[in-house]
Amino acid sequence: MSIRIAIAGAAGRMGQAIAACAQTEAADSGFAITGGSERPGSPLVGTDRGGWAIADSASRAAQSADVWIDFTTPQATLDALEQLKLTKVKAAIVGATGLSPQQEQQVADHARRIAIVRDRNFSLGVNLMIGLVEQAAARLGEGWDIEITEAHHRRKVDAPSGTALMIGEAAARGRGAPLTGLRAPPYDGQTGPRREGSIGFSVIRGGGIIGDHDAAFISGEETLSISHRALDRAVFARGALAAAKWAADQTPGLYSMRDVLGL
Repeated sequence: MSIRIAIAGAAGRMGQAIAACAQTEAADSGFAITGGSERPGSPLVGTDRGGWAIADSASRAAQSADVWIDFTTPQATLDALEQLKLTKVKAAIVGATGLSPQQEQQVADHARRIAIVRDRNFSLGVNLMIGLVEQAAARLGEGWDIEITEAHHRRKVDAPSGTALMIGEAAARGRGAPLTGLRAPPYDGQTGPRREGSIGFSVIRGGGIIGDHDAAFISGEETLSISHRALDRAVFARGALAAAKWAADQTPGLYSMRDVLGL
């Protein structure tokens, strides 16, 4: 039986990538796209996408869906989750970045009603990288400085990226402390010497970079780097579809890609 999906921001970069992957792999994956949404007033609302049309709300787009996939903005995601109460959707994949702690709690509240896979990166490689960073941080002492560098396209609005923060959180877990206590302030002006044991972040924005992340462990004698580079946005789309297939059979709750991948 096909898993019926609806896609938020269906005309955006991630929305198109998810739709393309679902359609290309439909014969093997068992997905059927039944709807998609764009913001009210968009000239794309009502346009046919080959068997389904773009709607101006999540409630309309998801009327026939089992799973909602949303990689839009924080507020748009929360508005959509609220509207899904009017549908029979039983699972949601939430990939928006830049959510505040209060907004994350709102997502968790919705997970009491449906299964939600909430993550800031749906790449298999990135999730494996996060596990390696945590292990390295646990084994290398505070004499090893940790620097996380990330690069994205010029249109990205939040910094550091959600994925960079996930990597930083993994490093902090490895050192047995929350990231809030270990995160170094931005390097700008007269910053003074680096605090031992801190975790620093550097950000690059430019062109059409999809997503590069590097975690460097630096001692007085050597450097260890763990890196990931996204070569195609399809890597995130395929991860989202894998999460959709997994979530369709889950009970209500808040999950992550580590649950999906069994890590």
